[in-house]
Amino acid sequence: MNIEEPILNDHNKQEYPPMHTVEHLLNQTMQRMFGCKRSIKTHIERKKSKINWDIDKAPTLDQIQEIEDIINDLIDQDLPVNYQIVNIAEIPEGISIEKLPSEASEMIRIVRIGDYDICPCIGAHVKSTAEIGRFKITSSCYNNGEFRIVYKVFPVENL
Repeated sequence: MNIEEPILNDHNKQEYPPMHTVEHLLNQTMQRMFGCKRSIKTHIERKKSKINWDIDKAPTLDQIQEIEDIINDLIDQDLPVNYQIVNIAEIPEGISIEKLPSEASEMIRIVRIGDYDICPCIGAHVKSTAEIGRFKITSSCYNNGEFRIVYKVFPVENL
């Protein structure tokens, strides 16, 4: 029996897997804490990354610390990162495809991080959250309904 590999979209950039996996954790944390959608702007790099969300009001310093604590707790939980290839017409209920490009392929890769986050993604990820290391918010700002977090990860080998 000849099983064909599904045709997926190419990616225009090779992300740093720990930093990109944190993007997923942050998006889900922001959705849970503030009821917002996933990020509106992202810039994911090895040394530092930044992500912006539309939210109604500026988070408090305690809430920003809580975000950092939640992400580090998720890292400590050693959640598995798994992939599933599905036909775009058969996306499981509850998974948003609003960020998919109009030219997205028929087959979509769904990324699942434990029971915490699930979404379509073609980027590079770690195999489990324990591979990320430590997460640190280095700055944040709020301007006209847009909240930005700038963050770093400190790989396991640097701990």
